[in-house]
Amino acid sequence: MSENKLDLKKTFLLSFGFLASSIAWTLYNAQVPLILGNFVEKTKVIGFIMSINAIFGAVFQPLSGWLSDRTRTRFGRRLPYIFIGLPISAAAYALIPRMNSLPSLMFFLITFCFVMSLWRSPVVSLMPDLTPGPFRSQANGIVNLMGGVGAIIASLAGGILVNKGGFPLPFLMTSIVMMLSLAVLAIFIREPKQACETAEKKKKTAVKLTGGEKKSLFFILLGVFFWFVAYNAVETFLTKYATETLGMGAGEATMTLAFFIVALVGFAVPAGIIGAKIGRRTAILIGLTGLVMLFIPMIFLVNVWLTRILLFLGGLFWAMVNINSLPMVVRIAGEEKIGTFIGYYYFFSFSAQIVTPTLFGIIQDSVGHWRVLFLYACVAFTLAGISLLFVRHGEDTPEKVSASEALEQPED
Repeated sequence: MSENKLDLKKTFLLSFGFLASSIAWTLYNAQVPLILGNFVEKTKVIGFIMSINAIFGAVFQPLSGWLSDRTRTRFGRRLPYIFIGLPISAAAYALIPRMNSLPSLMFFLITFCFVMSLWRSPVVSLMPDLTPGPFRSQANGIVNLMGGVGAIIASLAGGILVNKGGFPLPFLMTSIVMMLSLAVLAIFIREPKQACETAEKKKKTAVKLTGGEKKSLFFILLGVFFWFVAYNAVETFLTKYATETLGMGAGEATMTLAFFIVALVGFAVPAGIIGAKIGRRTAILIGLTGLVMLFIPMIFLVNVWLTRILLFLGGLFWAMVNINSLPMVVRIAGEEKIGTFIGYYYFFSFSAQIVTPTLFGIIQDSVGHWRVLFLYACVAFTLAGISLLFVRHGEDTPEKVSASEALEQPED
């Protein structure tokens, strides 16, 4: 792995793993609440069911990240989890909308969510494994660009296909794309032996975070929790807001989500570049401020095209947050614990997703209208911004050397 440049080709190819995950979750979050509506009436019950994937993510993604750091096979540390988990996930996913009873539907929902939780941390760990520290914001921009392409496919094509053939067609399409993405990883991605050897060597060295690094890590992860409380509520319930408040059909509501995703895709790489230039924390704070300023009008205004315009602009600011946060966590981790710290990241992000569907469902059931969705998001984004004010580590600059790297500095 060259320390002074970003391998664009390799970054692009490894991004297919994130594309597979992104397309699956985007369609899942947009259409599964609508499928559940055929069996369940209460919003809070739908919200609880939608939190199952987050429960598994919070429990098993940290575990699989930790295990992948310690895995040694001829295929590498991360790829074995992907090769086993992705095909099972794709098969379960295709069967979700074909179930005619709640028990059978829940069986395949639970199977999909569980297996997905076993390979997501390893697939995300591939990016920092193969990318030098100073270029991880830019690489994460490319990875999220591909994830956004998957989300656009899920939103636009999914909306069109559900209008033509009902829910089974877009879920089948997504399963096929997931398997094609797996083929790309299997053919083109080889984990570097150097990464495994370096991790094995560092396991013998006791590397501890400084007090300042621990404090920064805690507040970064607290920020992650709050902004995913906001984001997941909007992502999960935007289709319900659009159908019940704006009067859209299911397909049109799903395609409305694409306005947010298109902006995220278009701005993913620039957001990474901006984070590298002005600092990741500064970029995240700008993103959170912009999201609050855009969502405040949506509390009061009910207009289809204004909603779409504000969602598009919101996607630009969400890119600033989403692209630069994971590299901050990985920067504190050091090379030997990338999978473990990505597991921490997902523990907090999925903990938010456990809390927010049910919590917002209770609030919405009590208030009785869907515009409270954007007030809820504004409060959570604000709390995330306050958390980031206490962060002092996570940048790739010469004066901010991680504890693990400090141990490797030659003595004078």
